[in-house]
Order: sequence, then structure tokens, then C-alpha cells
Amino acid sequence: MIRIRHTDESPHEASEINVTPFIDVMLVLLVIFIVTAPLTTVNVPVDLPSSTEKPTPRPDDPVFLTVKADHGLALGEDDISTDALPGALETATKGNKDERIFLRADKTVDYGTLMGVMDKLRSAGYLKVALVNLQGQEEGSKTGSTPVPSGSNAAPAAPASGTTQ
Repeated sequence: MIRIRHTDESPHEASEINVTPFIDVMLVLLVIFIVTAPLTTVNVPVDLPSSTEKPTPRPDDPVFLTVKADHGLALGEDDISTDALPGALETATKGNKDERIFLRADKTVDYGTLMGVMDKLRSAGYLKVALVNLQGQEEGSKTGSTPVPSGSNAAPAAPASGTTQ
């Protein structure tokens, strides 16, 4: 016997994608990211370590700006005031605002003072700033309190955040 099928007896295929589970997963991920985002900020006081990396080559006549422990400034080996900084830098760099300034600071100098000096450099037009650290020392070693002269083992670290290279 031959059976004849009618069109209304065949099962219907769903041609639509159910996106509700995908939306649920995305909302759960969004909530996870919203909760964990504040935890990614760093609010821990830290004594920054010295670097054991190989120093980068230094220019022939680098310009060193030093923030001393008493918050005084020295350009090269000459003491300068904060107000005289733009003029002294203009003389030291021969007007070249693209020259990299090597910024050194005593360990006891607070972060706010260092940022104030960097703001002075930025307002004077010097955007290329390299932070100088001691090279070749392990974390636990003590060096004493002698300042590092510009011709010694001090070398520039990576440029500071927010500066151009």
C-alpha cells in the first residue's frame, strides 16, 4: 500500500537562532568585569628595585637633572633653583627640546616631588625624560648613601610614563 503524505504532517525546522543563552553569558561576563575592574588598580606602597638589565647606550653629552634628598635640584653638577630650571635646561641642551633629559632622584625623595619636577620639565617643553637607576645590583644589596656621579654605573631606565620617546 502506498501512503500519501500531506504537507502539514512534516516536522517544521527552526530557522532562527536562539540568542538568549548568548545574551545571558555576555551579561554574566559584564558583571564579572565590572566587579573585578576596581581590583586591578595598585594601591600598595613599594620601594622600587634597581635594575640588573644591561644599560642602554648613553649619548655623548647627556643632560642629567638630579633631585637631591633635600628636594634641591642640580643640573649636571651645578645647583639650580626650580625657577631657573627652564633657562638652565635651554642652555644645557642648546635649545634642543627633543634632547632626552636623564632624571635622577634620591631614594628619599617622595613621589609628589618627583612628579612636580617632571611637570616643570613638561611645561618647559622637554617631553623626553628617562629615569636613571643603579645598574647591576641585586634587590637586597645596600649601596650606602653616596651619590652616583654622572660618569659612573648609573644608566637610564625606560622613559617615564606619559612621555614621548
